[in-house]
Amino acid sequence: MHRRRFLGLAAVGAAATLLPRSLDAAGDIELEELTIAELRKFSAVALTQAYLARIDAVDKHGPRLNSVIELNPDALDIARALDAERAAGKMRGPLHGIPILIKDNIDTADRMHTTAGSLALSENIAARDAGLVVRLRSAGAIILGKTNLSEWANFRSTHSTSGWSGRGGLTLNPYALDRNCCGSSSGTGAAIAASLAAAGVGSETDGSIVCPSSACALVGIKPTLGVISGSGIIPISHSQDTAGPMARTVEDAAILLAAMSEDDGLKPVLHPDGLKGARIGVARKYFGFNDHVDDLMKDALDAIKGLGATLVDPADMETTGKYDDTELEVLLYEFKADLNKYLAALSPAVKSRTLADLIKFNEENRAREMPFFGQELFERAQKKGPLTEAAYKKALAKNHRMSRAEGIDAVMKKHKLDALVAPTGGPMWPTDLVNGDHFTGGFSTASAVAGYPHVTVPAGQVFGLPVGISFFAGANSEATLIKFAYAFEQATKARRKPSYAPGIRTI
Repeated sequence: MHRRRFLGLAAVGAAATLLPRSLDAAGDIELEELTIAELRKFSAVALTQAYLARIDAVDKHGPRLNSVIELNPDALDIARALDAERAAGKMRGPLHGIPILIKDNIDTADRMHTTAGSLALSENIAARDAGLVVRLRSAGAIILGKTNLSEWANFRSTHSTSGWSGRGGLTLNPYALDRNCCGSSSGTGAAIAASLAAAGVGSETDGSIVCPSSACALVGIKPTLGVISGSGIIPISHSQDTAGPMARTVEDAAILLAAMSEDDGLKPVLHPDGLKGARIGVARKYFGFNDHVDDLMKDALDAIKGLGATLVDPADMETTGKYDDTELEVLLYEFKADLNKYLAALSPAVKSRTLADLIKFNEENRAREMPFFGQELFERAQKKGPLTEAAYKKALAKNHRMSRAEGIDAVMKKHKLDALVAPTGGPMWPTDLVNGDHFTGGFSTASAVAGYPHVTVPAGQVFGLPVGISFFAGANSEATLIKFAYAFEQATKARRKPSYAPGIRTI
């Protein structure tokens, strides 16, 4: 595990210990766009009631986003206990009594299930909390429920539709209901954009935090591999998987990251002048896939320059696109090994104990599990041998060399950069259950393969659809990236709340 080097969090002070307002009617709280700091004036019970009512109104009725796959039946009891602590003068920190949502591939040792969206794990109740959940509970957060996701974190088929799972169905994008949320943390993205909780937790192997964050006008942080414990997360790849926060503001995302981090000193400094004097490289190879996005990025780069940063343009990695095949090779090997290990440790109530069992289950339940796309990635992974094979070791070594030493590290050293920027993704494609996703372009792979941090922040909209800008750099640079993202956010105020439109807004 890497040694973390972080700064003090000036903008996130100690929470007040005064007893908060307790409301008789949960509906009295207008939850839309409220920050964690603003939510602290309310009791945990009032907040929990209000969010449960909003989930019912927005997620299950009204627009019917279908982003929350399961609610915590003990949430109100937990809230009452936390309010009692607060009344007694005990505050655990800035998340005390704050409801959050987490992705349904993260273990919780309670009455909720952990399924990765698969019917094969419909009976799976974890024996212990994931490492990050232990930390969140200790920080006083209320785990309000779990969010839908692209089934198996989008590692079942090359023709999948992001946001769909056999257990949870399809999640809709709150900015245009016919558009996709990207994946695989689709439910977390839609739910937090719609203010169904204060903030949320997603997970990423390659793009699954940052892409749905971009699609839903959120701040998403994919931290350095190891900053957040990976224990108790249904795996794809131990060399790339990490959880991370998804929130409506940089400050809220930083609060959540600090609570989940294995380093108790993770407290980035947030200041509106955070970009002053910085050298920012423009990763031009990730531009050019959409004229409207390029126009938006031009404005974003002008804003960065206006905040006192020096732009180095272009600042491209020579290895871009040269390890896509070996990335997939590594993921196939690690998925089989890591998932078999996870499944073997589950309770006897879960009948699928291996990847082979899952393949068989899906075939036997094809009408429910594979009505739109298959499981060719499962089948390819099943054919892989152990992690001792030379093909795996060679592919992993190539990935790390080309994404790290010859990739991000090389371009940063060459141009003496503090960070790089690129568009996170394009405006979301229409959801297409027949043909699957239509990803057009954006940035995630280099940081994902390297295990390096990546922060996306809202940059604006194209036809009413959100687009994010990515800040990324070398290992353990979270504090710097968050500082830059905060300065950009405060200068641009680009986030807009969802419109729940049936389709895109046209000129």
